[in-house]
Amino acid sequence: MTGHPEVEILLVEDNPSDVELTLRALKARNLANQVFVARDGAEALEFFFGDQGHPLREIGVVPRVILLDLKLPKVDGLEVLRRLKGDERTRKLPVVVLTSSKEEPDIAAAYRLGANSYIVKPVDFDNFSAAVAELGLYWLLLNKVPPAPASDP
Repeated sequence: MTGHPEVEILLVEDNPSDVELTLRALKARNLANQVFVARDGAEALEFFFGDQGHPLREIGVVPRVILLDLKLPKVDGLEVLRRLKGDERTRKLPVVVLTSSKEEPDIAAAYRLGANSYIVKPVDFDNFSAAVAELGLYWLLLNKVPPAPASDP
Protein backbone atom coordinates (compact mmCIF):
# COMPACT_ATOMS: atom_id res chain seq x y z
CA MET A 1 0.00 0.00 0.00
CA THR A 2 1.29 3.44 -0.84
CA GLY A 3 0.56 6.48 1.26
CA HIS A 4 -0.80 8.36 -1.75
CA PRO A 5 -4.44 9.39 -1.94
CA GLU A 6 -6.30 7.11 -4.26
CA VAL A 7 -8.52 8.65 -6.86
CA GLU A 8 -11.17 5.99 -7.25
CA ILE A 9 -13.22 7.86 -9.84
CA LEU A 10 -12.30 10.39 -12.49
CA LEU A 11 -15.46 12.22 -13.50
CA VAL A 12 -15.17 14.02 -16.83
CA GLU A 13 -18.17 16.34 -16.96
CA ASP A 14 -18.57 19.99 -17.93
CA ASN A 15 -22.12 20.59 -16.71
CA PRO A 16 -21.91 21.84 -13.08
CA SER A 17 -25.35 20.55 -12.16
CA ASP A 18 -24.51 17.09 -13.53
CA VAL A 19 -21.26 17.15 -11.56
CA GLU A 20 -23.23 18.09 -8.46
CA LEU A 21 -25.81 15.38 -9.14
CA THR A 22 -23.17 12.72 -9.71
CA LEU A 23 -21.26 13.66 -6.57
CA ARG A 24 -24.49 13.65 -4.56
CA ALA A 25 -25.43 10.25 -5.93
CA LEU A 26 -21.97 8.87 -5.14
CA LYS A 27 -21.95 10.49 -1.72
CA ALA A 28 -25.28 8.86 -0.90
CA ARG A 29 -23.53 5.52 -1.37
CA ASN A 30 -20.27 6.58 0.33
CA LEU A 31 -18.37 6.50 -2.95
CA ALA A 32 -17.62 10.18 -3.35
CA ASN A 33 -14.58 10.66 -1.15
CA GLN A 34 -12.11 9.92 -3.93
CA VAL A 35 -13.55 11.69 -6.96
CA PHE A 36 -11.50 13.96 -9.17
CA VAL A 37 -13.45 16.11 -11.61
CA ALA A 38 -12.12 17.16 -15.02
CA ARG A 39 -14.31 19.90 -16.52
CA ASP A 40 -13.53 19.25 -20.16
CA GLY A 41 -11.89 16.72 -22.47
CA ALA A 42 -8.60 18.61 -22.60
CA GLU A 43 -8.31 18.55 -18.80
CA ALA A 44 -9.01 14.81 -18.78
CA LEU A 45 -6.26 14.17 -21.34
CA GLU A 46 -3.94 16.48 -19.41
CA PHE A 47 -4.52 14.32 -16.32
CA PHE A 48 -3.12 11.27 -18.13
CA PHE A 49 -0.89 12.53 -20.89
CA GLY A 50 -0.08 16.20 -20.26
CA ASP A 51 3.46 17.29 -21.02
CA GLN A 52 3.45 19.44 -17.90
CA GLY A 53 2.62 16.40 -15.78
CA HIS A 54 -0.43 16.47 -13.57
CA PRO A 55 0.27 16.76 -9.81
CA LEU A 56 -1.86 13.69 -9.08
CA ARG A 57 -0.18 11.71 -11.84
CA GLU A 58 3.22 12.73 -10.51
CA ILE A 59 2.52 10.88 -7.28
CA GLY A 60 1.29 7.82 -9.13
CA VAL A 61 -2.46 8.29 -8.80
CA VAL A 62 -4.53 6.25 -11.21
CA PRO A 63 -8.33 6.24 -11.05
CA ARG A 64 -10.07 2.88 -10.89
CA VAL A 65 -12.88 3.98 -13.17
CA ILE A 66 -13.54 6.91 -15.50
CA LEU A 67 -17.03 8.35 -15.84
CA LEU A 68 -17.01 10.14 -19.17
CA ASP A 69 -19.53 12.55 -20.63
CA LEU A 70 -19.54 12.69 -24.43
CA LYS A 71 -20.58 16.28 -25.01
CA LEU A 72 -17.51 18.10 -23.72
CA PRO A 73 -15.88 21.41 -24.58
CA LYS A 74 -12.38 21.54 -26.13
CA VAL A 75 -12.01 17.81 -26.76
CA ASP A 76 -15.16 15.70 -27.04
CA GLY A 77 -15.73 12.52 -25.05
CA LEU A 78 -15.29 10.15 -27.98
CA GLU A 79 -11.86 11.61 -28.69
CA VAL A 80 -10.92 11.29 -25.00
CA LEU A 81 -12.08 7.67 -25.12
CA ARG A 82 -10.12 7.02 -28.31
CA ARG A 83 -6.92 8.40 -26.73
CA LEU A 84 -7.40 6.47 -23.47
CA LYS A 85 -8.05 3.15 -25.18
CA GLY A 86 -5.31 3.73 -27.74
CA ASP A 87 -2.56 4.15 -25.15
CA GLU A 88 -0.88 1.22 -23.43
CA ARG A 89 -0.78 3.06 -20.08
CA THR A 90 -4.52 3.71 -19.90
CA ARG A 91 -6.05 1.01 -22.10
CA LYS A 92 -7.11 -1.22 -19.19
CA LEU A 93 -8.88 1.51 -17.20
CA PRO A 94 -12.64 0.94 -17.19
CA VAL A 95 -14.44 3.78 -18.94
CA VAL A 96 -18.14 4.27 -18.36
CA VAL A 97 -19.80 6.68 -20.74
CA LEU A 98 -22.34 8.67 -18.74
CA THR A 99 -24.19 10.93 -21.13
CA SER A 100 -27.54 12.38 -22.06
CA SER A 101 -27.10 11.21 -25.66
CA LYS A 102 -29.40 8.40 -26.75
CA GLU A 103 -28.10 8.70 -30.32
CA GLU A 104 -27.37 5.28 -31.82
CA PRO A 105 -24.19 6.50 -33.61
CA ASP A 106 -22.81 7.81 -30.30
CA ILE A 107 -23.54 4.51 -28.57
CA ALA A 108 -22.03 2.48 -31.42
CA ALA A 109 -18.95 4.72 -31.57
CA ALA A 110 -18.42 4.56 -27.80
CA TYR A 111 -18.44 0.75 -27.78
CA ARG A 112 -16.34 0.55 -30.93
CA LEU A 113 -13.73 2.76 -29.24
CA GLY A 114 -13.66 0.50 -26.20
CA ALA A 115 -16.14 1.90 -23.66
CA ASN A 116 -16.87 -0.66 -20.96
CA SER A 117 -20.39 0.59 -20.35
CA TYR A 118 -22.78 3.21 -21.74
CA ILE A 119 -25.31 4.83 -19.46
CA VAL A 120 -27.84 7.41 -20.55
CA LYS A 121 -28.31 9.99 -17.80
CA PRO A 122 -31.85 9.90 -16.49
CA VAL A 123 -33.05 13.35 -15.63
CA ASP A 124 -34.58 12.62 -12.28
CA PHE A 125 -32.31 12.37 -9.28
CA ASP A 126 -33.50 9.03 -7.89
CA ASN A 127 -32.95 7.12 -11.13
CA PHE A 128 -29.67 8.87 -11.69
CA SER A 129 -28.55 8.18 -8.14
CA ALA A 130 -29.46 4.51 -8.49
CA ALA A 131 -27.65 4.22 -11.85
CA VAL A 132 -24.50 5.87 -10.52
CA ALA A 133 -24.59 3.82 -7.35
CA GLU A 134 -24.93 0.52 -9.20
CA LEU A 135 -22.17 1.58 -11.50
CA GLY A 136 -19.96 2.72 -8.65
CA LEU A 137 -20.53 -0.42 -6.66
CA TYR A 138 -20.02 -2.58 -9.71
CA TRP A 139 -16.77 -0.99 -10.78
CA LEU A 140 -15.32 -0.41 -7.34
CA LEU A 141 -16.34 -3.60 -5.61
CA LEU A 142 -17.19 -6.30 -8.12
CA ASN A 143 -15.10 -5.59 -11.17
CA LYS A 144 -11.93 -7.67 -11.16
CA VAL A 145 -8.81 -5.95 -12.40
CA PRO A 146 -5.78 -7.80 -13.72
CA PRO A 147 -3.42 -8.55 -10.82
CA ALA A 148 -0.39 -6.31 -10.52
CA PRO A 149 2.84 -8.10 -11.42
CA ALA A 150 4.33 -9.55 -8.23
CA SER A 151 7.60 -7.94 -7.21
CA ASP A 152 8.45 -10.58 -4.60
CA PRO A 153 9.28 -14.19 -5.49
